[in-house]
Amino acid sequence: MSQTSQGSVLLSDDPPIDLRMSESELETTRDRIVSFITDLVADAGTEGAVLGLSGGIDSTLTAYLAVEALGPEGLHGITMPAAVNDPEVMSDAERVADELGIDYDVIEIQPIAEAFFDAMPEAADDRMATGNVYVRTRAVLNYFVANAENRIVLGTGNRAEAMTGYFTKYGDQAVDCNPIGNLYKMQVRQLAAHVGVPRDLVMQEPTAGMWDGQTDAAEMGLDYDTVDAILAVHVDGGLSRSATIRELGVPTEAVDRVVELYERSAHKRSMPPAPER
Repeated sequence: MSQTSQGSVLLSDDPPIDLRMSESELETTRDRIVSFITDLVADAGTEGAVLGLSGGIDSTLTAYLAVEALGPEGLHGITMPAAVNDPEVMSDAERVADELGIDYDVIEIQPIAEAFFDAMPEAADDRMATGNVYVRTRAVLNYFVANAENRIVLGTGNRAEAMTGYFTKYGDQAVDCNPIGNLYKMQVRQLAAHVGVPRDLVMQEPTAGMWDGQTDAAEMGLDYDTVDAILAVHVDGGLSRSATIRELGVPTEAVDRVVELYERSAHKRSMPPAPER
């Protein structure tokens, strides 16, 4: 891991490709996202926004930009710990809320999840199924608060997650918008450093918090530097498979894995299908 300045964060010392933005691009991106949030809330005729705070870098950056757009009073944070979540990471969520001066609630969701597990005990042994219950429970609570307070729900998804399907359908992407949705993970960290997010939060190990010890890299089988690079060059950029392998110096299996994730998750990036008329 290296960091030559606040604005030049890298996840590793030797990423396959450098996707960092210039200082001017960082400011342009910051202004664009802030304006996006401001305009969306105004156009919706709402009082502000609700944001689930996880302690991870995606929700932290979104919180910082939302406060810049709406002011502290315009953002209501909700942190929703479960038994499977790392207490230190969840305390980071509260730390972000305190640093930004926003109102927030802490809602223990384990009892809610247990009600689902008790209702369908035969499904409760499936780790993925139970993990998704936690994520979808948080989405319901976000909208419960948003509806009651006339607010919109901000999502925290980035481009790497969206393109690989690394999110729960009708869970963490059950939102009104994704302010950082066009940023690769490297760019999320870089912009977070640029706007003043503390370094330890910028470099937090990504996890969806679906089960004890879960990490994004272990579940995907690749680190985000590699995922970002293959998405940018091959999936988004259109470079051929063989040229991508040569250009990035990554294993064939890594390119195939990212393409598999992208193709397999296509249904998550579209509305539920219906037969043709």
